[in-house]
Amino acid sequence: MRKQTSSNTSQSKYPFLEAASKGVLIRVRLQPRSSRNQVEGVHNDSVKIRLTAPPVEGEANKALIEFLSEITGLRKSAFSISSGHKSRDKAVLAEGASLASFEKAFSEVIP
Repeated sequence: MRKQTSSNTSQSKYPFLEAASKGVLIRVRLQPRSSRNQVEGVHNDSVKIRLTAPPVEGEANKALIEFLSEITGLRKSAFSISSGHKSRDKAVLAEGASLASFEKAFSEVIP
């Protein structure tokens, strides 16, 4: 059995990142009402993100998109929540993004 190499663009070194037809899909485990905004690490093939925003009226979802925009350098309008609007487990699509750029961005913030 051959080991996959990094030349395969659909596979990421992070289990929560996945190449999609329009960009990159990020699986997120969200913890709202935290003491600060931060990436905590990897949790069951999702990236665990703590946010200060409460899970009320979409506030945590807005804060998540702002936070992802800050750490990746991509504009907020490029992000959309594709599933999990009312759940802690979300899938976020980043349109026009490359897997390599997200791997680099997350490598700088994951402890």
